[in-house]
Amino acid sequence: MTGQVRTVDGRVAGRRGQETRQKLLDCLREMLSTSPYRDVKVIDVARMAGTSPATFYQYFPDVEGAVLEIAEEMAKDADTLKELVAGKSWAGKSGTATSEELVDGFLAFWRKNDAILRVVTLGAAEGDKRFFKIRMTVLNAVAKPLTDAVKELQAKGQADKSLDAAAVAGSLVSLLASAAEHQKAFTSWGVKVKDLKPNLAPLVYLGVTGKKPPR
Repeated sequence: MTGQVRTVDGRVAGRRGQETRQKLLDCLREMLSTSPYRDVKVIDVARMAGTSPATFYQYFPDVEGAVLEIAEEMAKDADTLKELVAGKSWAGKSGTATSEELVDGFLAFWRKNDAILRVVTLGAAEGDKRFFKIRMTVLNAVAKPLTDAVKELQAKGQADKSLDAAAVAGSLVSLLASAAEHQKAFTSWGVKVKDLKPNLAPLVYLGVTGKKPPR
């Protein structure tokens, strides 16, 4: 990283500068997990990091700029979601396992990044193209390989060819994202979070294959 991290005015940040910058990001990430995004102020982030607002502004133009840094880093990590689908079998019990691993992995990723994903979702909903792009990067990590999986099954005559593969994949990813965003809300319906996977996975399997999962 040395020589690649720069301050707002274009200067290259040294080792200590990079450490300070990272500490500010870590503190901001922690604050987002406990406070509404709109309530987070530069002075509070700086104080938590043991530095000054002036130092914060050396590395970020404002809180939103720092949040975007965290969001872009999270979007890169979303690449691992592709591994849950790409090249996996959807035949029989192997398909059941694939759908379960996808649901489990997707929900786990969302829980891990819940704080920043809430901000990304909010920004995207408000029409901010930067946050919308990041959100789509996360969702496309699953939507694209799912589309390929449906097309492959259609080509083999194992799925309804009249269906639009991209529409099927997009619908399933939207289902997963909605469930992931509302994991805490499920408790108000008397649903335990641990019960989401066994109930979501059959829907994913059915959506991809057009068949009920084998027992």
